[in-house]
Amino acid sequence: MTSDVHVFLGKGGVGKTTCAAATALHYADAGERSLAISTDPTPSLSHIFELAGRQREREVLAHLFITELGLEEVRAMWNERFGREVYAVFSAFVDIPYERFVEFVTSVLPGLNEEFMVDQIRGLSRQGGYRHIVWDTAPLGQTLALLGTPALLAEHLRMAPRVYSHLRTSGERRESVMAALRRWDQLATECMAFLRDDVSFSMVTIPEALAVRQLDGVFAELERHGLVVDRLIVNNVVKARDSAFLREKGEHQEPQLRLLRERYGHLPIVEVPLFSHEVRGTEALREVARVLLPKMEGVVPV
Repeated sequence: MTSDVHVFLGKGGVGKTTCAAATALHYADAGERSLAISTDPTPSLSHIFELAGRQREREVLAHLFITELGLEEVRAMWNERFGREVYAVFSAFVDIPYERFVEFVTSVLPGLNEEFMVDQIRGLSRQGGYRHIVWDTAPLGQTLALLGTPALLAEHLRMAPRVYSHLRTSGERRESVMAALRRWDQLATECMAFLRDDVSFSMVTIPEALAVRQLDGVFAELERHGLVVDRLIVNNVVKARDSAFLREKGEHQEPQLRLLRERYGHLPIVEVPLFSHEVRGTEALREVARVLLPKMEGVVPV
C-alpha cells in the first residue's frame, strides 16, 4: 500500500510548517503512522514540536515521525545519489573540480534539489512505511524552480547532438553523457507524473495584499504544468475583534478575504484564525488541526 502524500505550498512565513505539523499530528492521533518532513532551508518542525536540535526520522509521539532536511543535508544526499552522473554531463563542457561543481549546481539550480526530494518522497510513498507523508516544502520560489527542469532538459536533449559533435571526446564518452542525460530527463518526467497523479496540494497564504497578489501567478504556473491545488488555506485570519488593534487588523483583512473568495471560490477555502498565543506544542497544533480537518474533530489521541 502506498502512502497518502500531502504537500503544503506557499511563500515563506505564511504558516506552511504549522499546517503541515498539525496535519501530521492529527493523522497520528487517529492511530495512522505519519511522517512530517521539512525541506525548508531553515526548518522549524522541531521548534514547533518543542524539540531540541534538528530531527531525522524520529518518532516524537505515538505514530508520529518528523524529519528535517536543510540545504546541507539535501545537498549531501543529492551528491551521493546523482552527483557523479550529472557531473559526467557538465564536465564534458567545462573543466571544473567535482567539489566546486556540486556547490555550484545545488546553489544556482535549486530545482535539482527539489527534484531529488520529490524522488525521495516518491520512494517513501511506494515503500508504504507511513500511512501519511506530509511535506512542508521550501519557500515557493525554490519549489517552483523544479517545474522548469523537465523543459530545460528536453531543450538540452534536443540540442545535444549538435553540441556533442564539437566535443573532443571518444564515441564511448559521448554515449555515456547522452545516457546520463536521458536518465536525468526520465527522472524529471517521473517526478512530475508523481506530483500530478499522487499528491494532494494545499496552498497556504495570509490575508495581506502582497501575499494575495502573488497567488495568481503561482496558480497559473502550477496549472501550466498540470498541477492542481486541492484547497486554499488562509492563515492568521482575525475572528475575534475585541480590541482596537484587532478591529483595525480585521478591517484591513476584509478586502483581501473577499478577493480570495471571489478568485478561488471554486476551491475549498479553510480560514485558520489568528491565535492569541504562539502555535507551538501538541495542544496548540491540535487547535489548528481541528480547523484544517473538521471531519476528524472527534478523534481522541491514542
